[in-house]
Amino acid sequence: MAGNFRKLFWTEHSKIKMKQYGLSKQKLLGILYRPERKEKGIVLGTLAAMKTNKVYFKTKQISLSKAWQRPKKAPGEIWLMYKDVKESLRHGSGQVRKIISAWRYPGISKPGEEIPIPEDIRQELLNDNEFK
Repeated sequence: MAGNFRKLFWTEHSKIKMKQYGLSKQKLLGILYRPERKEKGIVLGTLAAMKTNKVYFKTKQISLSKAWQRPKKAPGEIWLMYKDVKESLRHGSGQVRKIISAWRYPGISKPGEEIPIPEDIRQELLNDNEFK
């Protein structure tokens, strides 16, 4: 599936959210190419990919109460919303995968339910024509 796409396009919104949530392009590309789960996005024609941010502890034996105080990664999920669009003729043929947004969800979502997306991101996406 990923081989059909010549390039990725990162929207300004996605770049801002990457900084806000401390996400790197490499981390998001890993989610894009090897997601744990995919769902339909809230914007028409978009998809959302998710990967659980698992909590790892040091190999030393420590009590469970101390382990919860110092996890190496924050528990929860990392989500990425994208859309596949056809590239215009003046730029060449093929398709572009447009990365629309990325965010961290602190909980664990259930498969098949509505995507847990922060309300500020939801309003921006639904009101902005750039993503359509």
